[in-house]
Amino acid sequence: MNSIQAGSPQPLGATCSRAGVNFAVFSSRATRVELCLYDARNGQELACYDLPARTGDVWHGRLSPRRASPGTHYAFRVHGPDEPEAGQRFNPENELIDPYARALSVDMPLRCRVVDDTFDWGRDQPPAIPWRDTVLYEMHVKGFTQRHPKVPEAWRGKYLGLGVPAVIDHLKSLGVTAVELLPCQSFVSEEFLRDRNLSNYWGYNSVAWFSPANEYALNDAVGEFKTMVKALHGAGIEVILDIVFNHTAEGNESGPTYSLKGIDNSVYYRLVAGDFSHYENLTGCGNTLNCEHPQVRTLLIDCLRYWVEIMHVDGFRFDLATVLARDANGFNSRAAFFSALRSEPTLAFVKLIAEPWDVGLGGYQLGNFPAGWSEWNDRYRDSLRAFWRRDSGKVGDLAERFAGSSDLFRRNGRKPTASINFLTAHDGFTLCDWATYDEKHNEANLEQNADGHNHNLSWNCGVEGPTEDASVVALRRRQMRNMLASMYLSRGIPMLQAGDEMARTQRGNNNAYCQDNEISWIDWSLCDANQELVRFVGMLARIRREHPEFNQDRFLKGASLRVGSKDVAWLHPRGGELGQEDWKDANLRCLGVWYGKNSAPSGRLLLLFNAGAEAVSFSLPADSAEASWVCRFDTASGEPVRPDGANNDPASGDWSARDLGPITHYELVPSSLALLER
Repeated sequence: MNSIQAGSPQPLGATCSRAGVNFAVFSSRATRVELCLYDARNGQELACYDLPARTGDVWHGRLSPRRASPGTHYAFRVHGPDEPEAGQRFNPENELIDPYARALSVDMPLRCRVVDDTFDWGRDQPPAIPWRDTVLYEMHVKGFTQRHPKVPEAWRGKYLGLGVPAVIDHLKSLGVTAVELLPCQSFVSEEFLRDRNLSNYWGYNSVAWFSPANEYALNDAVGEFKTMVKALHGAGIEVILDIVFNHTAEGNESGPTYSLKGIDNSVYYRLVAGDFSHYENLTGCGNTLNCEHPQVRTLLIDCLRYWVEIMHVDGFRFDLATVLARDANGFNSRAAFFSALRSEPTLAFVKLIAEPWDVGLGGYQLGNFPAGWSEWNDRYRDSLRAFWRRDSGKVGDLAERFAGSSDLFRRNGRKPTASINFLTAHDGFTLCDWATYDEKHNEANLEQNADGHNHNLSWNCGVEGPTEDASVVALRRRQMRNMLASMYLSRGIPMLQAGDEMARTQRGNNNAYCQDNEISWIDWSLCDANQELVRFVGMLARIRREHPEFNQDRFLKGASLRVGSKDVAWLHPRGGELGQEDWKDANLRCLGVWYGKNSAPSGRLLLLFNAGAEAVSFSLPADSAEASWVCRFDTASGEPVRPDGANNDPASGDWSARDLGPITHYELVPSSLALLER
């Protein structure tokens, strides 16, 4: 009897059954494929087998349970022409990772590990939160709990740490309905970082898309990832993965070979026309995945389906997502990848989020993804930053973004839920640093401060960096509250970056991708030091949840819905609605958003913005003289402002509503935002 049987060409990867383990790998130009097994204890090679069968372009074979089983370590050696000028880079000396590997080895060369998918999910069900009710929270698995005092020490920085009750309670207090995890698929650090004793902390350098990263596990990354998902689902929180399908860790023609390069280079990567020895670099990372090829699309769809069906995740955020839809003519909103994804039943209703740009020509495609997708809206971020730092002529931009960015997303029946509204993200300043630094301070990255964005639209409030000047500190705190309130109450989907609710700082580093240390890890002592801000965010979440004005999936239009009723009116501080000339007034930095008579059942809400350097006495709607008003919050104070100015202590953190009585004007201090209810 032969030591390896023909097995089956499907499914791809290593699949366990009573008959043993079936191995299958795609390679259209290989001449021979070897399957090599290794000792799990010391990494020594135990045996090599030629895969005995080929069906189409899939090489396959099956080993008996005596030779292979869950826990077996393996890799492929692929033979074929080594002709870079023809796009072929076969070299049987390379041990190659299976593109479908479910797990990688730990503490030894990168080899694949056979996995048994058995797991006790109990009654786990996807929370299935509607988009309109979603509040996203972007976090790094390690950085979030590495310094958390209530997480068991062994679990800090691990998948298991996210399931600890104290962690989940914090998320729930912020109204979070979904965590968006920075890459959790197996990745490696680039050589230039290792040479500097740094690492790729963010993880945007994938080597195995099916395999959860071992860095965040104690012993079993697959099982511990599932345990994390189960715990979060039990609390009603969805899990969204940041997926890196635009490039791999293999880099350009000078980069290493881990997997795809040595399996079928010209299939998996976009090569330069007329010079197949070089890679198209539409990602800034050396190579670009060739999503035009049917086998590449099959790999990606199979991977997404695996994470949903086997790992129970609820959605995906696609890094540099424009790459997924590129063909010979550039970005194509009807690309085959989009069709393939939507035709897969498992994926038809999961949450899909695009980072709608790459670095290639025509790569910025915000608003152009198909219906069913949501997109990171960087124009929302920039408009709010510019408005609150007192740039001139930004009232119109603020209103457009606050109303749901219909200029970007109203086509093809899309809704405000297509807009992921964010103020900060992993890439850039934290919210605290946005109000603390005019310039980036990336010296710790050892690139002479040349890396990272220069267009930050930040304002240090008068002093660069930390200060003990009480007036500057108070203004910075107010600015953070202004930004957070604007985001939570805008139409669209709010996304909070982990730690912004407690004024986390990266010391001015706006590109901390290589800082696996206290620059990036959340300092949980800030949660106590800035409790007023944490409670403020929790209050905003409740207001958003309880008032339909803030979470509907219709764009605000400012047009009459019926006689005497509008969905919203944009008010001038002197009274009345903004006119055409008012919108063009470059000096106007104050406006009101009046939900008026169409706000049942919650009453009439008025949101007042003042980004200017001067106080404003805002004239309330004309029929307000006999009305009694309540201030739900004012960012200029830890308590709602009283007309006599009493009890305005911003450190109190008491965000309970306060009666104002029948008033005709409301006093807004410089750089403040208030929500009134009549």
